[in-house]
Amino acid sequence: MQNVIQIAQVMSATSVAVGLLIGLGALGTAIGFALLGGKFLESSARQPELTPMLQTKMFIVAGLLDAVPIIGVAIALLMIFANPFLAKFGV
Repeated sequence: MQNVIQIAQVMSATSVAVGLLIGLGALGTAIGFALLGGKFLESSARQPELTPMLQTKMFIVAGLLDAVPIIGVAIALLMIFANPFLAKFGV
C-alpha cells in the first residue's frame, strides 16, 4: 500500500511540474514575442528603409524564441509518458 501512495505522490508532483513547465515556457515566450514585435515596429517606424532587413532578423529571432516552448513540451511529454522518477518503483 505504501508503494502505491509513493507512486501517486510522484505522479502528482510530476503533473504539477509539467503544468509549470508548459505554462511558464508559454508565458516567457509570449512576453518575448511581445517585446520583439514592439521593438520591430518601433525600428520600422524610425527607419522604414531598413524594414526588409529588420523583418528577416525578426523572423530568425522569432524562430529561435519559439524553440523554448517546443523543448518544454518535449520534456513534459517525457515526464508524463516515460517518467524517470518512477524507475525506483519498478513501474
